Amino acid sequence: MEFMLGRGRRGRRRAVTVPDSGLTGPIDIPEPQPEQQPRDLRSRFRRLRQAVGGTVRGLPKVARLTWQASPWLTIAIGVVTLIAGLLPTVTAYAAKLLLDSVVAAIAGHGNKSTIVGVAVFQFALLAFSAISTALTTISQTLLQEKMTLTIRHQVMDHASKLHLAYFEGSESYDLLRQASQEAPTRPLSMMTSALGLIRTMITFTSMIALLVSISPLLALVALLAPIPAFISQSKYGARAFWLTFVMSPIKRRMDYLNSLVTTDTYAKETKLFGLGPYLVDRFRQLGQVSYQRQVKLTRNRNLSATAWGMLSTAAGAAIALYIALQAVDGNLTLGDLALYTAAATSVQASVQGLFTAFSGMYENNLYLDNLYKFLDTEPEVKAPPKPRPLPDKVQGHIEFDHVSFGYPGSEERALDDVSFEIRPGETVAVVGRNGAGKSTLFKLLCRLYDPTEGRILLDGVDIREFDPDALREQMSAMFQDYVTYQATAAENIGLGDLSRLEDRAHIEHSARRAGADERIERLPKGYDSPLGRWFDQGVSLSGGEWQKIALARAFMREAPILVLDEPTSALDAQAENELFSRLRELAAGRTTLYISHRFSTVRQAGKILLLAHGKLEEHGTHEELMDLGGDYAALFTLQAAAYLAEQPS
Repeated sequence: MEFMLGRGRRGRRRAVTVPDSGLTGPIDIPEPQPEQQPRDLRSRFRRLRQAVGGTVRGLPKVARLTWQASPWLTIAIGVVTLIAGLLPTVTAYAAKLLLDSVVAAIAGHGNKSTIVGVAVFQFALLAFSAISTALTTISQTLLQEKMTLTIRHQVMDHASKLHLAYFEGSESYDLLRQASQEAPTRPLSMMTSALGLIRTMITFTSMIALLVSISPLLALVALLAPIPAFISQSKYGARAFWLTFVMSPIKRRMDYLNSLVTTDTYAKETKLFGLGPYLVDRFRQLGQVSYQRQVKLTRNRNLSATAWGMLSTAAGAAIALYIALQAVDGNLTLGDLALYTAAATSVQASVQGLFTAFSGMYENNLYLDNLYKFLDTEPEVKAPPKPRPLPDKVQGHIEFDHVSFGYPGSEERALDDVSFEIRPGETVAVVGRNGAGKSTLFKLLCRLYDPTEGRILLDGVDIREFDPDALREQMSAMFQDYVTYQATAAENIGLGDLSRLEDRAHIEHSARRAGADERIERLPKGYDSPLGRWFDQGVSLSGGEWQKIALARAFMREAPILVLDEPTSALDAQAENELFSRLRELAAGRTTLYISHRFSTVRQAGKILLLAHGKLEEHGTHEELMDLGGDYAALFTLQAAAYLAEQPS
């Protein structure tokens, strides 16, 4: 009980994250240990009150979730559940009437018509019970499906609004996994438990009144006997939640290992290096540990429940014996014997049901806390209260003013006091060694992050004054880790501008600009051919062909700012030369920034920025930087010498 009640919103411990490697991290799962808390009666009562209060306060949120999923199904379950609360009492009383009428008829004091009437009434009750059970099952099944879709929609919708940094932390992935996979079944389960609590309370109230009439002591025994079993179930319910919580990183590793073996993205390398057996074995080890812990929890939970349940069974047998002896002594009729025995059994079941329902509500609320925590997460990059409207025509004048930035959790700055200016329509190449901060600069410009220090200006205005979505509509980009959508060629390109997704002429024009048109036209269904192997009749493309598709997607949006992060890294020399020879034409009227490691193409840019260790070391035209004789000149000369060395003597 201490374990269950000691973990509220403030007292919950964080999941144990898996160190560094998704392959070779430890496979053990930590054993949950109760936190050290005061154990005096007042402290325990305070924790109990907090747990009850937290669970009860969670009910309105659950009610809203179920109502949003389907008002009519929620009403149907509620009405049927409440009516069903009276059925056990009425059914028990009908059984008493039937027995008494039979005994009276045998003794010559009654008639068969009374028996028939009671039997018909009893049949009606049983028929109504069966119908209500069927209606409840149908409503719960449909509502659960609707609830799962509703919550997954909410999770997806909220995830689409969160900032990029949120998806770059392992704890965020754990929370997102729990919200999307564990939480969808919990609201209905909690609502069912709450309605079951009300239904059981109705049954309990009516039955306890019958039991008190024969012996208050029997009522007290029936009330107290199920409590130990409730405490046991509560403890193991909290342990089940904690096990799910700490296993979330393990489950993510299993999902990752599974994807390495079962998707085409990794198939070539895993087969070449013979990684299949190794990855499968790692998956087996993780799965085995997970299963063993589930076995241990399930075994202990049920053995404990059975052991403590024997106390309730013994108490029920004693109560039944007492009532039987009262009937033998002539104090009760045979119908009374059946009625009070059923009442005693029902009271015990009701008390246990009340505790179990609350325990289930508490456990479900623990899982739902993760969903609420995720949905309450506010995006860090968001529009100001009164965003400044963008001008009708954005010029594309960009200025970085003493910009510094460090990724969350990193002490090292990715950019450090960077300042430069790009005139409207200018083409700028950004160069530097790996890790210099080139891609980070692009992310800041697109406002996927906000600077730690300094500001970024667009046409003289700090970009944080604009709505981020409106700002990004003025930009088109192709990132180094571009997406290969499992969709048709036309859709892959059209996603660059959703407003023109059906504009086939513009899609084909964008493909021609990127040099992707010839390959697409050779596909079995042309632009309507599905790309990728995830779905039926999909076509595989090479890395260079996928990159041309991504480039076409970037050209799809007629935005005043074009950002290209290594746009030719997978292209052959001819395709690269063709692209950059047309880049001035393709970028006409746009402010264009691109990253490239090939100085033969970089030299064509109107301005070159050289980053090193997050700082802007050099900037200028190719000629100016060569005359400067700094790092750019050294890198250019080194690469040029390598090409010259390859020529035959």
